Amino acid sequence: MALSETLVANMVKGVSMGFERNLEIAGVGYRAEIAGKTLKLVIGFSAPVEYTVPDGIQVKVDKQVNIAVSGIDKQLVGRVAAEIRSLKKPEPYKGKGIKYAGEQVRRKVGKSVGA
Repeated sequence: MALSETLVANMVKGVSMGFERNLEIAGVGYRAEIAGKTLKLVIGFSAPVEYTVPDGIQVKVDKQVNIAVSGIDKQLVGRVAAEIRSLKKPEPYKGKGIKYAGEQVRRKVGKSVGA
């Protein structure tokens, strides 16, 4: 299948069914809320982070920790989800941050006290 065929197939699928990416927020006190076209994230910084959602994308927040990004353009949905994730990537020691639903975060062992 050529690139143009794939792009057209994704356009047809986007108009008929739509695309969706799900994100999860992990961390004590970390939460998200949507106000109009602005996604407000409390993710451990001194002030809440505000992300303006572009046109053609719908963002839903469930239970303050699950974010669903949906729309008809596959590339735009993926880009918006990646931009939201890049605001606070999951860190390897405690796993706090924003990750894709189902993503496995490689955990590292912290410091250990010598015996």
